[in-house]
Amino acid sequence: MKAAPGDWLMIEGTHLSDHKRLGQIVEVHGPDGSPPYLVRWDESETETLVSPTAGAHILTADQLKQAHNH
Repeated sequence: MKAAPGDWLMIEGTHLSDHKRLGQIVEVHGPDGSPPYLVRWDESETETLVSPTAGAHILTADQLKQAHNH
């Protein structure tokens, strides 16, 4: 997984009742864009250090915009 500051991290829920989490990547702490990432979560405005696992996707700002338009 590779990302850059300004990209978005979307984490799909693993259970039926889980919701998607969406946050903007503020800092990339791994080499060459790899995790962990400092993420500012949309729903809470809090920042956490995240090492994404299965069910996580990196989106550029343009990809996120396109996803919301469909």
